[in-house]
Amino acid sequence: MVLELAAIDAAFYLVFLGAAAVLVGIAVLGDPTFPVWGQWVLYGVLAVASMVFFRRKLYDRLRGGAQGFDNSTVGEVVEVAEDVPAGGRTRVAMRGSEWSATNVGTVAIGAGTQARIVGLSGAAVNIVAMSADPSDG
Repeated sequence: MVLELAAIDAAFYLVFLGAAAVLVGIAVLGDPTFPVWGQWVLYGVLAVASMVFFRRKLYDRLRGGAQGFDNSTVGEVVEVAEDVPAGGRTRVAMRGSEWSATNVGTVAIGAGTQARIVGLSGAAVNIVAMSADPSDG
């Protein structure tokens, strides 16, 4: 459990298996005559139930960012290094890495100009020329 929490960026399955084992151990301390088959049944029920009902909430809280934090790329402005016709593809630098980008607008984007990200398509971003975005004014 400790290794998964501290060193591995896993999905918290081992944490709930370990927590179920600890709870069964506490139950056996409370009643030493608790049968072995009952311990296995209790362990299985606790492990499955805790994963189903609590894993996603815990994972989102610990690994998914703060409440209300939007990590979306939509709306960000990027600079385009080459001419990109409507429907054309290029690469843009954003957040320290390069992304594939598709011009989904009806206007070509000139080299050295800025474009706004309007959506995602798989691992690529969809961009439009800044002048094509009515919110730019």
